Formats: sequence, C-alpha cells, structure tokens
Amino acid sequence: MKAMLDAGYDREFSAAITAASSIIGPIIPPSIPLVIFGVMGEVSIGALLIGGIIPGLMIGISLMLLIFWTARTKEYPVHPRPRLGEVVRSFFDAFPALVTPGILIGGIFSGIFTPTEAAAVCVLYALIISVFLYREISWAGLQQIMVETLRDSAMILFIIACAALYAWVLIRLRIPIILAEKVFAVSNNPLTILLVLNLFFLVVGCFMESLAAITILTPILVPLCSQVGIDPVHFGLVMVLNLMIGLLTPPVGMCLYAVCRVADLPFEQVVKAILPFYVPLLAVLILITLFPGLVLFLPRLVYR
Repeated sequence: MKAMLDAGYDREFSAAITAASSIIGPIIPPSIPLVIFGVMGEVSIGALLIGGIIPGLMIGISLMLLIFWTARTKEYPVHPRPRLGEVVRSFFDAFPALVTPGILIGGIFSGIFTPTEAAAVCVLYALIISVFLYREISWAGLQQIMVETLRDSAMILFIIACAALYAWVLIRLRIPIILAEKVFAVSNNPLTILLVLNLFFLVVGCFMESLAAITILTPILVPLCSQVGIDPVHFGLVMVLNLMIGLLTPPVGMCLYAVCRVADLPFEQVVKAILPFYVPLLAVLILITLFPGLVLFLPRLVYR
C-alpha cells in the first residue's frame, strides 16, 4: 500500500486493490481453504489445488484490466519505461527480497514447513535482510514495527473471535444446514443448483468466517452435489471463491477490517472504494460456475 501511495494512487483505491487482490491467494496454490475442503469432503487435494490455477489467473487478469481502466480514467501518474540496464540492476538489487516467496512456497510444497512455520521463517528472513542487508530498518524502527504488529494482530484476532462466536450461534440454530437442505429441494438440475448455491454461499460469506463455513457445510453438501452430478473439485472451487468474496463483504468482512486498520480509513470509505472490484470477481465466479472445464481442465490433464 505504501508503494501505491508513493506512486500517486489515492488511499481509498490503494486499500481497495489490496483487499480485492488478497483473495487470489486462497485460490491459487498453496491454499489452506482448499486443503480444508479436501479433508472435510474427502476430495483430492492435489486436484483442488491444480484446479485453482486457471480461476486464480482469471481473477488476477480481470483485476488488472479494471485497475488499468481506472488508472487511465483517474489519470494516475505513469512511470517512464525503464531501460534494460535499469531492469537488470533493479533485479539484482531486489533478488534477496524476491527469495522470500520462494522460501514460502518451496518450504510448504517440499514439506519442510507447515504454512504457519513458513510464515515465521519468512518473517525472520525479511527482518535479517531489511536490517543487515538493505539497512532500511533501525532498531528504534523495529520496536515501532513490533508495537504496530501487536496492535494490528490483536484487532484481527478480535474480529475472528467475534466471527467465530457468531458462527457458533448460527450452528446451534442449525441455520446453514436448514438453508442447504432447502437449496437442494429447489431442483435436480446441476446448473440450477450451482447458481442457487452461489447465492447461498454469498449470503453465508457475509455472516460467517470462511473456514468455519467450509468445515460445517462441506460434509453436508459434497455428497448431495455428487448425487446430482456436480464434480466435487468443481464444486470446491465454486464454494471457496464464493466464501473468499465474503471476506470483502460487510458485516463480517475480515479483509475489509484489516485493510481499514492498515490504511487508517473509515470502514464506509473502504466499502465504497471496493464496490467496482466486485464486478470482475463476480464475473469470474459466474464463468467458472457455467463452464466447469475452466476448473477441471488442468486436474484432468494431470490425473488422466
């Protein structure tokens, strides 16, 4: 966000980009929500992760097109095209920092780290190169960073705790289960059921924390989907993308609250700024719902 502000973007647009693009992570591997779906629904985790590649790329490209159009409309500053020498020099300057995602993804896929352990190792690595190599953080600055991190983490954990309590109330009242049963009473047509489930998941995502919703609903819905001919891998991507969009929707949109804290903006301003970003996200959701091949092409290619 700081880089966007330094480049001349306004604070609201920078916050909206940060929030909207954050949902790509749980779609493109490695994805914890897809892993949990696979475990709860007894679905191939490998197929789910590979199936998320094309939808994730579609989300990225659609957001890039929206940002390009918005930047042209608002006449944001344009940087001159760099020369080859500048590109090479910048690459070598940035190489130690670029190793960080390699440690993260490589450590998880190789089995050396769990996702949580990989995050901790990356933080330690980033701290070392920031303090000793790039010399961008002083010891006084490090203390301030730790204080801000504690404050931000406490806020996010408080939101998660409140969402978990709300989810517990919904579970006790059996509301998600009752609604799911009513969805499958509507029709036996797979496409009709998926379209109705999209609306169902979008509503659920507005009020429930995503991992709780996956844990509760997956064992119920996967067998029902299989009975009407819906591929469980396709269903998993549709479900997870719906719930990730829920992270951007009030009133329990954890990404929105986190970005509000980092950007130091009122909640209403961030919600208003993110409204245009719902269009490409929902467009991709509709496309992967109507065309299962967008999800299933790569898994079928790999596992044939």
